[in-house]
Amino acid sequence: MVLEPEKADLEAASHVPQDIDGPVTHPGVSTTKDGELDSSKREETDEDSIHSHSSLGTIEPVPQETEAPQRSKSKSSSVRSRPLSIIPRSKRRGLFARFTIIPEVERPYDYKRSTKWLITLQVALAAAAAPMGSAILLPALPQLAIDLHSTPTITNLSVAMYMLSMSIFPLWWSSFSETLGRRTIYLVSFALFALWNIVSAVSTSMGMLIVMRMLGGGASASVQAVGAGTIADIWEVRERGKAMGIFYLGPLLGPLLAPIIGGVLSQAWGWRSTQWFQVIYGGVLLIILTFCLPETLAVKQPAIPPTQPTDEKSVRPALTRVSTRQSVQMKTKKVAKVLKRCFIDPLSVLLYLRFPAVLITVYLASITFGSLYMLNIAIQQTFSEKPYNFKVIILGLLYIPSSLGYLAASVLGGRWSDYIMHREARAAGRYDEQGKLMFRPEDRMRENAWIAAAIFPGALIWYGWAADKGIIWIVPIISNFFFGVGSMVVFGLATTMLTEFMPKRSSSGVAVNNFIRNIFSCVAGIIAQPLIAAIGVGWLFTGLAIICWVSAFSVVWAMRKYGPKWRISMDEKLRM
Repeated sequence: MVLEPEKADLEAASHVPQDIDGPVTHPGVSTTKDGELDSSKREETDEDSIHSHSSLGTIEPVPQETEAPQRSKSKSSSVRSRPLSIIPRSKRRGLFARFTIIPEVERPYDYKRSTKWLITLQVALAAAAAPMGSAILLPALPQLAIDLHSTPTITNLSVAMYMLSMSIFPLWWSSFSETLGRRTIYLVSFALFALWNIVSAVSTSMGMLIVMRMLGGGASASVQAVGAGTIADIWEVRERGKAMGIFYLGPLLGPLLAPIIGGVLSQAWGWRSTQWFQVIYGGVLLIILTFCLPETLAVKQPAIPPTQPTDEKSVRPALTRVSTRQSVQMKTKKVAKVLKRCFIDPLSVLLYLRFPAVLITVYLASITFGSLYMLNIAIQQTFSEKPYNFKVIILGLLYIPSSLGYLAASVLGGRWSDYIMHREARAAGRYDEQGKLMFRPEDRMRENAWIAAAIFPGALIWYGWAADKGIIWIVPIISNFFFGVGSMVVFGLATTMLTEFMPKRSSSGVAVNNFIRNIFSCVAGIIAQPLIAAIGVGWLFTGLAIICWVSAFSVVWAMRKYGPKWRISMDEKLRM
């Protein structure tokens, strides 16, 4: 379906060469000129050959033409591979950087595709730790309540508070990663993750367990924000949707495998064995990241100081004596700078919510994520009681269908999103002077978002009434597959669009998303059980589905109608 072109003034304002966070020319990195390309490679298709771009850049007027500019014959896939500019071991950044097998390079975009996929796989496995920690206890919640002498509502807090910590801590991890680098954050956070899970495994009270799980969840949540930043560091926009989909396979391994693992371990050795499993998982990840993950954050070029006249006074400045008052003022400024860095800067990323494009994208992801965790609590609550009365190990297996839906949508949804983005750019004739396609983040939200917005709320109603009426277990469980497909399309769209709306602040954009959506999931985890007891799963999920339908359709419509205008305004304000 070819959509109508944007209004002339928006088209002119947004016709920009993009990908300002993409590849730039470095000394010592050779490139191939257009005229040097092999003629047999000039007939490649647009999708595989056109350079990718993000949404920020210098706004320039569009030349008055009756048709799209002539496409350049040069193709990115036909350009000869650039030699890697490898950084010496002594100058590599991050903790224990000398031990990395994969070298750090000046331009992470220049890594071979196999290396990029290896880095993506590592980050995806690391991203599985946080959701695994929240889901691994779900089958064991009844057993946990008995062992620590607690009520089901209080026991659910061990999951809800875990999700709350996953919303707050990434703000700090994201902020620190922009200065300390990605690698340092990964290593520190997973060392802490293993430590807090050791203490969780030996907890003697529900209060102690909740606090330790909060700390462990906050540590593992670093990848929720920093991981998407790593993907943006190494993948160009034209392939980022597919890469982000593969990255999201990691977080989805949690909902798929964790309940199964948790059910088996709890049945055999009790709920504490689930925490020891997390210790082992975190320790193995720490070893892998130490030796196989290089720093990918782009090196900031130091500012060149203004040239000063080289007279005698400038060469040998006069010695001055610093008074006690001046010394105190200097130290106070340093302390204030450190405090600002530690407390103000991480919270400042929430200011991105003032941009409508960011706000509604985050809202859609959050309302969907909240419904996911309400569904997770309902599965455990419904099937552990009459008429089902399933054992712990069976409860874990019931989470498989929804996770299979996540996996299917993760693999296909990213490719679908990339295809739509290319299609929309070609249909609107958005080519720059070199004939390269110019992409817009809002183009990702088209028919894929409409379909997803219709599927996952419908699946909630299906599950709710099938479970409420006690229909055979296979009927409500099948609905969860469709919920997984629809919700995962929304998650992938939201995360990828946020990295493209703010290409120089990708980890901050994802941190804001995680902050809001995990607050929604925390609230859902707290209120799910009381609401099920009060009105039943049928009416609960009917009301929730209506809220999701209205929210999702409104967001997709608003992004289609106002997205270009919001993005242009946002670009201008971010450049100030």
